[in-house]
Amino acid sequence: MKILGIDPGSTRIGFGYIINKPLKQGGVKLLSCGLLPIKQKKLEGRLLETQQLLNKLIKKIHPDLLSIEKIYFGKNRKTALEIAHFRGVLMAEAVRNKIKIVEYSPNEVKLTITGYGFSDKKTVARMVAKILKLEKFPSPDDITDAIALALTAIYHRKFAGLDPHT
Repeated sequence: MKILGIDPGSTRIGFGYIINKPLKQGGVKLLSCGLLPIKQKKLEGRLLETQQLLNKLIKKIHPDLLSIEKIYFGKNRKTALEIAHFRGVLMAEAVRNKIKIVEYSPNEVKLTITGYGFSDKKTVARMVAKILKLEKFPSPDDITDAIALALTAIYHRKFAGLDPHT
């Protein structure tokens, strides 16, 4: 199974693309990761650019599943509402490309990856690097969070009794 994890943002969108095979075939591997290079300044331009960039990425990598962070309201509700616009664009593009979507809250991801739902970002990054046997953890946090979202989808499929390899 090929999973694309997306950490949505209004100016930076992290992505992590992993594949999960049976252990004898290599297990979980990071295939690529990075930031969608959003350059537009106005909201409308950033939304359209986000849609186009995700479509291009989907056409290049052909994921089976999109794992995306649920919206949460922290200290700044205005920022959360703006991020919701980008989540909508990202999810609509996945639906348009017939890609199944799963959503996880930040606490679900932290609990799954580190065993503690209130872990800090450094702990999540260290565990992502350990799980994937990386020498250093990807940065910025948007990328690590996206990879953690993809890994969370694999682990949740296993716990649900679904075959994570299909």
